[in-house]
Amino acid sequence: MDDFRLKVFIAAARTLSFTRAAEQLYISQPAVSKHVGELESRYKVQLFTRRGSHLELTDAGRTMLEAAGRLLDDYRRLEYEMSLCADQTGGELRLGASTTIAQYLLPPILAHFTARFPGVRVSMSSGNSAEVEQALGEHAVDLGLVESLSRRQGLHYTLFRPDELVLVARPGGKYARRETVTPEELPRIPLVLRESGSGTLEVIAAALAARGIRLSQFDVTMRLGSTEGIKAFVRNSDAMAIVSVISVVDELRSGALRIVDIEGLTLSRDFVFVHAEAEPARLARRFIDFARADF
Repeated sequence: MDDFRLKVFIAAARTLSFTRAAEQLYISQPAVSKHVGELESRYKVQLFTRRGSHLELTDAGRTMLEAAGRLLDDYRRLEYEMSLCADQTGGELRLGASTTIAQYLLPPILAHFTARFPGVRVSMSSGNSAEVEQALGEHAVDLGLVESLSRRQGLHYTLFRPDELVLVARPGGKYARRETVTPEELPRIPLVLRESGSGTLEVIAAALAARGIRLSQFDVTMRLGSTEGIKAFVRNSDAMAIVSVISVVDELRSGALRIVDIEGLTLSRDFVFVHAEAEPARLARRFIDFARADF
């Protein structure tokens, strides 16, 4: 069985749509049906069932999906091992990164990595930390980069680099002349926050809980799923936001935003690599080592 047939099945199983699977893989819908039918014939099982206009996985389909994820991981590992035998670094590396890392840290590293290792096919998906860890557990990505404090059982974490969260406001707004605020003042300040599942939100909640302050006490003006959206909101309102300092470098330089210190409170965290095995596969390890050195 070749790995492309498995890729077709996995795409169909995850989207529950032969049409969307065909679009993702740049093949025709009949080709998707053909590959799935060949798998069903080979194993003498039905992988999908149709309920009205919707596809659902059968029990056999769910078993196939779990096994196919493991097999594709083995195929990618084999491809990399063979490239080492040929004294080349090649293969496919699927990265999943939380929003801040995907937007502000990874792009230059990926540019340098692909220039150094042109034989490696790299793809990256992004979401919040919880979504990235879920994708790793489902074998949808080979290596994750997240920013959350929590650690999911069954996954392994390797330090990438430290990060700091800062409180920002627009210079011409209500808090233009404030240099500092106390933690106790924060619940009275209109804030824009990230969505549930965000590593940034988890760090904020943990640090404030240690001071006896709960997020439920806050005056939350808006919850947004991206840092860029949060920054744009703050630039056009009197609300403030707590974001990674690496995400506001340009705004601080241009004067579009300013930092307001929180007295006696440092919001620090680590960006980490997350992988399914204690020792990452060699291609994932190559990327980890490269990214740490490149940074």
